[in-house]
Amino acid sequence: MRSVFTGAIALAAAAAPALAADISGAGATFPYPIYAKWADTYKTQTGNGLNYQSIGSGGGIKQIIANTVTFGASDKPLKAEELAKNGLVQWPQVMGGIVPIINIEGVGSEQLVLDGPALAKIFLGEIKAWNDPAIAKLNPKLKLSDTPIAVVHRSDGSGTTFNFTDYLAKVSADWKSKVGSDAAVEWPVGLAAKGNEGVANTVTNTKGSIGYVEYAYAKQNKIAFADLVNKDGKRVGPTVEAFQAAAANADWAKNPGYYQILTDQPGAKSWPITAATFILVHKQPNDPAAVGEALKFFDWAFKNGAKEAEALDYIPMPGNVIGMIRKTWAADIKTAEGKPVYEAK
Repeated sequence: MRSVFTGAIALAAAAAPALAADISGAGATFPYPIYAKWADTYKTQTGNGLNYQSIGSGGGIKQIIANTVTFGASDKPLKAEELAKNGLVQWPQVMGGIVPIINIEGVGSEQLVLDGPALAKIFLGEIKAWNDPAIAKLNPKLKLSDTPIAVVHRSDGSGTTFNFTDYLAKVSADWKSKVGSDAAVEWPVGLAAKGNEGVANTVTNTKGSIGYVEYAYAKQNKIAFADLVNKDGKRVGPTVEAFQAAAANADWAKNPGYYQILTDQPGAKSWPITAATFILVHKQPNDPAAVGEALKFFDWAFKNGAKEAEALDYIPMPGNVIGMIRKTWAADIKTAEGKPVYEAK
């Protein structure tokens, strides 16, 4: 899978038709499949392109802070104090799920089930073979061999890693004390790979392996994935319904900067590693025209992109949250003269 999609942009500002504003973005690999799809459709409908580098959330945060891109994308939301320090505005654009992907001979998608404690012990290196009693107990009908487990994790700063390790820290006291949760951690064991794409490719090419990726990568590349036991003790598979159930109780208005973590949510149908992905722009951008064009794209995606998102097993943002986000754009993203950069119509 390509890690970059590009489109030539020559967008004229309404007030100054002779000037062109280029949209450029970089960051999270988690939303790459849906951003790529939206970009293709948007260009077909409007003629306007988008250049997005799928480099990981850490890279996206660094690039937007450095003002080298129009927008940054991150699956690790920044807290209010970080946003204020760097003069940034943040909002959630879409939601999805993270899944454990596997390469076990004779085992297909959703045939294997894992719970949080077993998953944590695998990534701690404490469960070393697929026929370990802890896994066998969860899968009495599966014949699992003594194949060694090869753990695959991200090498780059990653919001996918942030959400995955946040989940492990919630379900395992050992993980919380020994490793913790962040966009980059000191992994006890495993092979490192860059991006969701790299993890997907490494697991595909490594027998006995397990990794974690955004669900669309597993589905599009036909990589086997495991079911999980959720907080309510129910076995669940990754589906839009399960992602929606996890996101149902999210109170976006409560937290400044829409800071919301959706892992290990209650509910019998909830997928336990659900996550939002966020966009970051400067409150007072150096190039207001470019940010205005970016906001047009993201507003178009809110209005027109829900079906494409669902087709790739992402969850569109709820209408009331989109309304709040548009108000945030109008109130917080302004030119040096104090004028709103973009007024959603």
